[in-house]
Amino acid sequence: MGKTALIVDDSRTMRQMVAFTLTNAGFTVVEAEDGKDAVNKVSGGAKMDIVVTDLNMPEMDGIALIKELRKMSTFKFTPILMLTTESAMEKKKEGKEAGATGWIVKPFNPEVLLKTIAKVLPA
Repeated sequence: MGKTALIVDDSRTMRQMVAFTLTNAGFTVVEAEDGKDAVNKVSGGAKMDIVVTDLNMPEMDGIALIKELRKMSTFKFTPILMLTTESAMEKKKEGKEAGATGWIVKPFNPEVLLKTIAKVLPA
């Protein structure tokens, strides 16, 4: 059975690039354009195996999204990766405190993304 990934980014192009990478790796992909959209898509109990989210988004940013997801029992242990242009240590610390599992700086390398996912997602 394949795994499902939630990709959250306000850039359609970035969502498409990540979706293409993950779809080719066998994932089913659900896309959301910001944190609020993502919460709406999973609030009915939808189970995701991994979440890849941007940090800077309108409506609800990545940190707020992680905090919201971590409140849900279905996302308590789900790996959540930040995929963002932000590389400041304080932002990374804030992400980790919110519950981020890992941090990848854009522009992303598809191979690095897949290797990182393989590290945090049980087979």
